[in-house]
Amino acid sequence: MTSSTPDALWSAPSLRLLRPAAVVCADVSRGADLDRCSLSVPAGGRLLLVSDPDSTASALLRVLAGLSPADGGRIRIAGSSDSGSGGWGRRVAYVGPNPGLRAWMTPLEVLRLAGDLLDLPAAERARRGERVTDWAGIPAAALAQPMSRGGVALQQRTALAAALLGDPEVLLLDEPLRAIDPEERRRLLGIRGRRRTVLLASRRPASEAGLAAHVAYMRVGRVELIAAMSDLDAAGLPLSRLGIEALVDRRAAGTNPVPRRAPGPV
Repeated sequence: MTSSTPDALWSAPSLRLLRPAAVVCADVSRGADLDRCSLSVPAGGRLLLVSDPDSTASALLRVLAGLSPADGGRIRIAGSSDSGSGGWGRRVAYVGPNPGLRAWMTPLEVLRLAGDLLDLPAAERARRGERVTDWAGIPAAALAQPMSRGGVALQQRTALAAALLGDPEVLLLDEPLRAIDPEERRRLLGIRGRRRTVLLASRRPASEAGLAAHVAYMRVGRVELIAAMSDLDAAGLPLSRLGIEALVDRRAAGTNPVPRRAPGPV
């Protein structure tokens, strides 16, 4: 899948040369969850978010998705600081821990609604719908049946398909697809697209091995660490909350002089 955004900044040659940031937060605050949080993720980056408490990472993704207003700070996504339909609103998709879909709806009805919100022509909506439902693993027999018959797993597959319908440049994933078996979940979360930026919040870091090249650790509402997954391996630490916290402590003590910033797209 490729982005349909016309901006020259987001064309493939520009990405290779300029390596722009796809997501930028500067001093973003939100209630008790975010306290002047700052973060920068390069275009095409795949970042795992782990936080203490768990609600911190979830709050950040909801703010980035436009589902919760920030109390202060600045946000730029896909080159825009405008969250409206003319800004980043159509360049971002969010999938949370709860599908948020009416179980009486069919997958086709959900995709039709998503296509209408995106102002997609019927033919284009049908073409994209076939592609994303195939990717999400939704059986053809289930497309016109209420999602209640397929349980939460079908609702989660449908939510992912609807999120991908608009071919988002930035995909925000908050503990998604937990009702789906681990192997299939990993396949679905390995979402293609060299120019697609993915932020994945997880309470179980070990289950996300191989899905992100970098990890960010948030504590007390702020980002305390951004590290390559290879940094954990080099330090002999596991991909777990304890392992990530140990890397934070080592860097704070100056015993692990690995750069704190990811050098370019991840």
